[in-house]
Amino acid sequence: MKRLVLFFKRKYAKTKIWFKKQSQINQKENTENERMVSIICRKLINHSSSKFLIAPLSGKRYIKNTELGLFIIMNEGRVSLTNHVYHYDVFLIQKDWERLVRMYDNRTERDREIYETEIRSQIVYSLSNVLDKINQNLR
Repeated sequence: MKRLVLFFKRKYAKTKIWFKKQSQINQKENTENERMVSIICRKLINHSSSKFLIAPLSGKRYIKNTELGLFIIMNEGRVSLTNHVYHYDVFLIQKDWERLVRMYDNRTERDREIYETEIRSQIVYSLSNVLDKINQNLR
């Protein structure tokens, strides 16, 4: 029985790998513009002075970096890069788009955790102040 289960697991894994390879064969290659925009987005996501916004209804993701003067809108495989001088619209292949979205989401999640920790630390401080005031009034 165990061998039969192992046999089907292997068949499933081989089939999944085969489908993945076939889908990669059918994908087009990145152009130079797509590679450069992808690199720019990754660098801005990791930049310390970048600000992030997400529009929940439209699913758009925004990156604003005032230090570098760049503004990026990411929406369904399309990246719009804007500066005071130029504006570029570039469509990314699925693999690059998913990578950027994952990086963006991880960065915003990390920032959210930092904000929550900061907020909770302020709550603990203010609660201790309330407790001290109560103790002083009870004396």
